[in-house]
Amino acid sequence: MNDTPPSADAPDDALTALPPIGRSRQIMDVLARYIAQKNLQPGDRLPPERELTAALKVGRSSLREAVSQLSALGIVEARIGSGTYLLRQISAETVYMPLSLSADGLAEALLMTLEVRRGIEIEASVAAARRRTEEDMRRMEVALDEMERTHHREGGSGKADFAYHMTIYDAAHNPLFRQLLEQMHDIVERFWDRPFDRKDFAARSFPYHRTLFNAICAGDTAAAAEETRKILDVVEEDIRNMRP
Repeated sequence: MNDTPPSADAPDDALTALPPIGRSRQIMDVLARYIAQKNLQPGDRLPPERELTAALKVGRSSLREAVSQLSALGIVEARIGSGTYLLRQISAETVYMPLSLSADGLAEALLMTLEVRRGIEIEASVAAARRRTEEDMRRMEVALDEMERTHHREGGSGKADFAYHMTIYDAAHNPLFRQLLEQMHDIVERFWDRPFDRKDFAARSFPYHRTLFNAICAGDTAAAAEETRKILDVVEEDIRNMRP
């Protein structure tokens, strides 16, 4: 985003200040309403970053996170030095489909979520092994190195682990993988948020992240699927062992 005038009318009552909670999702909602109210069309440019942060009274980092999520969903495209452009029309009702989960306790919720993760993550790893580019491999290795440093420093890798898995989704070159993860974000995030208040949750899966990387780089789809299964098997074992 830059400070050149947007193609649509300047923000007005469609953009109002937001309360300081759940900012990213709130920003996505208000931008979706703005797009619908202004009847923006694919190819139209959104208002510049400075104008949006002033109207919504939010920080640049919160706005950029929301725009990044909209970009992952294929709704907007941020073009360096030009601005953020609409790719497809949306409304607040269609910007995302929030998923909810009712379960008896954290362990049950994690096990139910893990069933879905297995199908998505194994297929994403297989697709990444087929389609990865040199740039994909570079990004995966950077994320993996950071994950390993965090693990050795803190005994767990949390968000660095999540960031590594996101590079695999991107290397699959199928935007639906990232879109599904965005829709499941609030549920899946529990795996990287010290479940059971244990820093060492699923720590035994740590070595398999490097072997998964090696399999993807080698283009070995069978090995990529197997290494992903190993990671998820450890996660499942820890969930079951940590249940009260």
